[in-house]
Amino acid sequence: MAGKKGKVMHGNGDITKAIGYIDIRVFAHATEDPSKVQTAVRNLLPAELADPLVFEKTNCTGHHGNPIILFTSKLTDKKLLPKTLEKFGKVLGALDKEELNRSLKLHLEKGNLYLRFDKQSAFLGALKFSQNDPIHLKIHFKNKTAQEITEISKQTGLLP
Repeated sequence: MAGKKGKVMHGNGDITKAIGYIDIRVFAHATEDPSKVQTAVRNLLPAELADPLVFEKTNCTGHHGNPIILFTSKLTDKKLLPKTLEKFGKVLGALDKEELNRSLKLHLEKGNLYLRFDKQSAFLGALKFSQNDPIHLKIHFKNKTAQEITEISKQTGLLP
């Protein structure tokens, strides 16, 4: 039963249609400079997406009454979204790619790829995965199976 499901995507044109949007969430704690947290997020992204990036700001209160700012943003420029995965593919280290490849099932759910990047490393211009107080990215793929998302991730260099 050959058909659409078995089709392997080639070329950037197909990838352009694959990604619907990218949601970004990050917390700036009382001890952090909010502008540096925003810079860290921008450093993750290609310049074409980073420069016009606008954050929505929500003031929150931590467990001990400390002020926390939640910054969120949604990237929707379908032509540029694949460049984000390509940048991750170029800048991420081999160990992070291998770890993502090993644990990919834990990062995929209902057409979404969830990635968490280290804030401090991103601020310094490096990309590294982290579970501790990270920058959260949800990359939404339109009508893609886990296998198709894996294939796209390999094509962009995000996976080895």
